[in-house]
Amino acid sequence: MDADIIEILAIVMFFISFYGLITRGNMIKSIVFIVMMETAVIIFFLGIGYRSGVLPPIGVGLEYAPLIADPLPQALMITAVVIGLCSTAVNIIVFITLYRKFGTANWDSAKNINAEQDS
Repeated sequence: MDADIIEILAIVMFFISFYGLITRGNMIKSIVFIVMMETAVIIFFLGIGYRSGVLPPIGVGLEYAPLIADPLPQALMITAVVIGLCSTAVNIIVFITLYRKFGTANWDSAKNINAEQDS
């Protein structure tokens, strides 16, 4: 697949996820859309760093190789995957806590219940 198509699909996926995050009031859907946005950013950066016909930066005889892949974007995206996994776990823990406290998975309902409890 061409790198330009990958980048365009990642941008489209990001904005679809952003729209879903803004328009949906369900907490679980919000978590899913955040994960989709993180994935779109990772795909976008990997698409930028993609070049066909390059050799991996590990091995023998690389000093004579015409094109060697840059390992930095891949290492950064592996780090982004780990951070995304941790933030998803925190989001799920916050959801479970809010669901146990308010008994709903809707942001607006939880806000209204909290306003009633404060009054």
